[in-house]
Amino acid sequence: MTWEGDSRNYHQEVKENMKHGKKYVEALKSYDKLTQYDRDEAITLVKKLATAKFDETIEAHIRTGCDGRHADQQIRGAVVLPHGTGKQVRVLVFAKAAKADEAQAAGAEFVGAEELVPKIQGGWLDFDVVVATPDMMGVVGRLGRILGPKGLMPNPKAGTVTMDVTKAVNDIKAGKIEYRLDKTNIIHVPIGKASFTEEQLADNFQTLMDAILKAKPSTLKGAYLKSVTLTSTMGPGVKLNVAKLAN
Repeated sequence: MTWEGDSRNYHQEVKENMKHGKKYVEALKSYDKLTQYDRDEAITLVKKLATAKFDETIEAHIRTGCDGRHADQQIRGAVVLPHGTGKQVRVLVFAKAAKADEAQAAGAEFVGAEELVPKIQGGWLDFDVVVATPDMMGVVGRLGRILGPKGLMPNPKAGTVTMDVTKAVNDIKAGKIEYRLDKTNIIHVPIGKASFTEEQLADNFQTLMDAILKAKPSTLKGAYLKSVTLTSTMGPGVKLNVAKLAN
């Protein structure tokens, strides 16, 4: 490498360090960021690198070989993590009459119908997941421009458009998470908190990966999993050995 290349790399590193702060820089020194680790090693490292004063969320970032612009290569689904996400999830249910009563009995924080539309259009977004009965999707559709970009739009594939609102709310409260490709064909999913045991994080991660491997599009040519990285909210990313995950 030329001196100019070295210099560029050095300045890039300085910029990164200034951007992230001392704890992040120290964390980077304690492991090899180019190494691809086995699952259990990666989880141990991510927990160790979660140095913030709050209970950091542990996330998986899965880069796929899919092209989400093609309908037959879109990946979207949901899975219940055996140990939950460690987060209190606020559920909003669009339903009427008996189904609204069911949703409330199941523990949904917010239940309503048309009257919620102007409230949400006015900027109210104090919820994490939206569930709707099929007959309410005409109403929910009016909120597409607000809910869609935030990943909050109910979807049958994710089990959030359903008549069985009790099951939907119970699953979400038990740790159901939705996974989907973003515009860069990456899936970003929380798998727990830094306070979880390594075994709990491993169980959650394996459950997620099993679901994603099953969701591989049959039309895909080439590698399905390009890279898999685990990271905590404030920590650096730890790369996993993709070949071992795909087997």
